[in-house]
Amino acid sequence: MFTGIIEAVGVVAAAEEVQGDLRLYIRTGDLDLSDVKLGDSIAVNGVCLTAVALPGDGFWADVSRETLVHTRFPSVVPGERVNLEKAMQPTTRFGGHIVTGHVDGLGEVISVETDARSIRYKISAPKGIARYIAAKGSITVDGVSLTANAVDGHVFDLNIVPHTAQETIIASYQSGRKVHLEVDIIARYMERLINYTDDNITEAVGGVSMATLASAGFLNRR
Repeated sequence: MFTGIIEAVGVVAAAEEVQGDLRLYIRTGDLDLSDVKLGDSIAVNGVCLTAVALPGDGFWADVSRETLVHTRFPSVVPGERVNLEKAMQPTTRFGGHIVTGHVDGLGEVISVETDARSIRYKISAPKGIARYIAAKGSITVDGVSLTANAVDGHVFDLNIVPHTAQETIIASYQSGRKVHLEVDIIARYMERLINYTDDNITEAVGGVSMATLASAGFLNRR
């Protein structure tokens, strides 16, 4: 589990094809690895990867074919900068939102413009996941917990303040850049509960339906 608060920016040191999938070596820069052991999870641009070797200045991770299909890792090259976050601990301050590190799909930056000291981006989301993105709701972009300022169809707006631009790779984005998107996990589970029609399952979760959600105040009633 992660929070979407980036701890450091690292660099892809090596990307090697191994029997049809990929092995990445990430130099972690200022990320403290003193409490990281083999098998621990580290989010790289929002993708939960497992440390399989710890040479000292970074870690090696295997990237499965499943992950390659849903991320832009097939196109990464040595020297590329990446956002890094270690898995949260029970004592971690929860500064962002619940992030699983399981990418839902690839978005695309379609415009970039400055707004005083901030940078504003418009990002196009795949239509299959756009329905989970709400104005003023949480969205994870390359592992960064952000707020969608506005949503128009499958396009959402971001306002990046100077601190976020400085501490992540977002300031380097240009139009056409592919980015990892993870939607709010609550939205995904809510849809599953609403749409699942099996009587036994519905009973097991307390009879969740459109009517019960409306009566609880989660939906606008007319």
